[in-house]
Amino acid sequence: MIKPMNEKYTMTSRMKVFIIMFVIFVLFTTVALAASLEELRASGAIGESSTGYVVARDSSARSQADTINAQRREIYQQKAAAQGVSVDQVGKVYAQELFKTLPGGTWIQVNGQWTKK
Repeated sequence: MIKPMNEKYTMTSRMKVFIIMFVIFVLFTTVALAASLEELRASGAIGESSTGYVVARDSSARSQADTINAQRREIYQQKAAAQGVSVDQVGKVYAQELFKTLPGGTWIQVNGQWTKK
């Protein structure tokens, strides 16, 4: 079998293309999730809890809530490790700050009770 002279170059180029495509995918997914979160909040299907995680108020939003919470959990774990505190503490602080910036009409859960901001 005859190998092309620039096989190494071809593999490197393919890897670069793959990495670029992956980065673009991640960026678009993050933007889509942010838009989706705003829409879900506005519809009342998802609410924000005082733990720093979203809660699916409608069963149709459970999958989206799980995805959002997985991303938040990863961020909280990184912050907790860097600051030497618990993941729960990071989530609660995030929730306090988030509640300040949420638009009116967003459902929030404090001590198990739902209320609109």
